[in-house]
Amino acid sequence: MAEASLGQTIAPAIVLMGAAVVAVPLFRRLGLGSVLGYFAAGVLVGPSGLGPFTDAQSTLHFSELGVVMFLFVIGLELRPPKLWAMRGQIFGLGLAQVAGAIAALALTGAVGFGLPGPVAFIAGAGFVLSSTAVIMSVLQDRGEMSSAEGQKSVAILLFEDLMIVPLLAVVAFLSPLSDGQAGWTAVLVAGAALSALLVVSRWALNPFFALLARARAREVLTAGALLVVLGAALLMEVAGLSMAMGAFLAGVMLSSSSYRNQIESDIEPFRGLLMGLFFLAVGMSLDLTVVAAEWRLLLAMLAAFTVGKGVVVYAVARLFGGSSHQALHRTSMFLQGGEFAFVLYAAATSGGVIDVRENALFSTVVILSMALTPLLMIATDKLLRAHASMDGVDVARDLKVRILLIGFGRFGQIASQTLLSRGIDLAVIDKEPDRIRDASRYGFKVYFGDGARLDVLRQSGAGVADAIMICIDDPKAALQIVELAQHEFPQARLLVRSYDRGHAVDLIRAGVDYQIRETVESAYLMGAEGLRTLGFADVDIEEAAEDIRRRDTERLAEQVQGDAMSGSDRLHIQPVPEPLGGVSGQGPAHS
Repeated sequence: MAEASLGQTIAPAIVLMGAAVVAVPLFRRLGLGSVLGYFAAGVLVGPSGLGPFTDAQSTLHFSELGVVMFLFVIGLELRPPKLWAMRGQIFGLGLAQVAGAIAALALTGAVGFGLPGPVAFIAGAGFVLSSTAVIMSVLQDRGEMSSAEGQKSVAILLFEDLMIVPLLAVVAFLSPLSDGQAGWTAVLVAGAALSALLVVSRWALNPFFALLARARAREVLTAGALLVVLGAALLMEVAGLSMAMGAFLAGVMLSSSSYRNQIESDIEPFRGLLMGLFFLAVGMSLDLTVVAAEWRLLLAMLAAFTVGKGVVVYAVARLFGGSSHQALHRTSMFLQGGEFAFVLYAAATSGGVIDVRENALFSTVVILSMALTPLLMIATDKLLRAHASMDGVDVARDLKVRILLIGFGRFGQIASQTLLSRGIDLAVIDKEPDRIRDASRYGFKVYFGDGARLDVLRQSGAGVADAIMICIDDPKAALQIVELAQHEFPQARLLVRSYDRGHAVDLIRAGVDYQIRETVESAYLMGAEGLRTLGFADVDIEEAAEDIRRRDTERLAEQVQGDAMSGSDRLHIQPVPEPLGGVSGQGPAHS
C-alpha cells in the first residue's frame, strides 16, 4: 500500500518535470522564451490536455509560493533607503497607471460588452493587476532589473501588489451578501498585520538568524530562511493581503542584514523551481472547454482589454518623461493580467458580485494574456529595432581612414582611447542608434552601420584601412565580418575581440591577425592584485603572471590543433608544491 501511495505521489511530479524539460528548452530554442514553454507544458498536462491532472487550482495555489519567494529575493535587493527613494515612482507612476487603467477597462467592459457597473469594475481591476511573475522573469532574463526602466517597472508592480487590499475591500462593499462593514474591518486587520510584520522584521530577525548561525548547521539556516518567507506570506494572507507583499517586506527588512547573501543563496533553488511550477499551473488552469464555447467573446474581450490597458500604460509612461521607445517597451510587458486577478475574481464570486460563468470568462482572458505576453514582447522588440529613430544619427558614407572600429560598446570605447590619444585617423560604426546618440553627448563621432554587411564595410573605409578592429559582442557576427574582410579587404589586418575561449579558437583557425578575450586582461590583473594583497613581492607577481600567460598561450595553441580538452594539463588545478617566494613570513606556501 505504501509503495502504491508513493508511486501515485511521484507519478504526477514526473509528468510535470518531463513536460517542462521537453517544452522549455524547445521554446527557448525557438526564441519564444521559457515562460511560454511552461504555459504550453501546463496546457498539455492539465485537465484540458492529455495529462493526469484534474485539479489545476490546487497546484496553482501551491505554486504561488514561487511568486512569494521571487518577491522575497527582490526585497533582499532593495534596502529601505532605496525603497524610500522609489516612493515617488511607486505612489506617482504606479498610482497613475493603475487608476487610469482601471477607469479605462471598467468603461470598456460596461460600454463595449454591456456588463453591469460592478461587474465591469471587477473585470477591469483584475486585468489591471499585471503578472509579477511574468514581468519579473522577463526583467531578470534580460538583465534589466537594476536599470532605471527596470526599477520603474518594479515600482509599478509593488503598487499593484498594494492595491489588492483596497480592491478586496471594494469587493466587500459591492457584495450583496455583506453589509459593507467588512471592508473597514479588512483595512484595519491589514494595517495591524503590516505593523506587526514591520516590528518583527526590524527587531527580531537579525537576532533570530544570529542564533541559528551559532548552530553551524547549513540546513538549519535554510529552514530558518524558509520559515521567515512562509511565515510572512501566511500572515499577510490571513490578514487579507497578498502573500507576495508579505514576503517582499520581509526581504526588504533583511536586506541590510549580514546574513542576506547566505539567505538568498538558500532560497534561490526553491524560488526557481516553484516559479516554473507556477507557470505550469497557470497553463493547467486554462479551460479549453470555455475557450471552445465562448471563443468569440474571449477574443473580443482579450483584444479590448489589452488595447485599453496598453493605451493607458503608454500614455502614463510618456507623461512621466519616458521616451517613445521606453514607453512601448514597458507597454509590451504590462499588457497582461496577473495572478492576483484570480484572487480578486474568486473573492467577487464568493461575495456574489460576479457569477461562476463570468469568473471563468475573466480568468481565461487573464491566462490567455499571460501566455501571449512573451510573443507580444518579441514582436515589440523586433518592431522597435526595425523602426529605431535615426534622429541625430549619420550613416557611414565614403569614409577614408587608417583604422575602422566596428562596435562602440564598453569594449570598443576603451579600445578607441589609445588610438585617439595619438591622433589616429579612426572611423567608428555601430548599429545601435541609441548608443550612437549617447556617444555624441560625450563628443564622439560614431556612424550608423552594420559591420556584417559588405556594402557598409565599403562605405566605412574598409577598402583603404590599414586595420579593422572588430569589437562587437556577437561571436557569430564577428566571424561573419572576418570572413567578409579576408575576402574583400585583404590589405587590412584584423584585430578581433573574442567572446570566450571557444570563440578565440575559431578566430585563430580563421586566420585573424590578433584576437583577445574580452575578460582575460582584467582577470590577469585581478589575480595579480590578489597576490599583492597577500604580501607577495612585485618580482614574484610578474613571474607568476608570465607563467600563466605562457601556459595560456600554449594551451590555446594546442586547442587550435585539437579540441576543447587539449592542453588541460597546463591548467593550475591544485596548489603549487613550492612557495612562490613572497616577502619573508608572508604569503601562503601553497597558493
